Amino acid sequence: MAITQSARKALRVTARKRVFNLRRSRAMKSSVKEVRDLANAGKYEEAKALFSKAQQAIDKAVKRGIIKANTASRKKSRLVALLKSKTS
Repeated sequence: MAITQSARKALRVTARKRVFNLRRSRAMKSSVKEVRDLANAGKYEEAKALFSKAQQAIDKAVKRGIIKANTASRKKSRLVALLKSKTS
């Protein structure tokens, strides 16, 4: 347990930030999964429509420091490659 007052405050801040980070992470993962599932199911137009939402969620996760920029680039690149391979 935290002893000093500043350590107690740091625990409160960390707990609050964790909630926001988990929310952002879940939003990113679920939107990426939606696009992937739609593409694999053959619903390419719907997947393309949701791709921008997934891209936005990935970029917000980078902005908050949840994932690194290169990880985001890789995720977006793989989604685009999946959509292109399924449509052509």
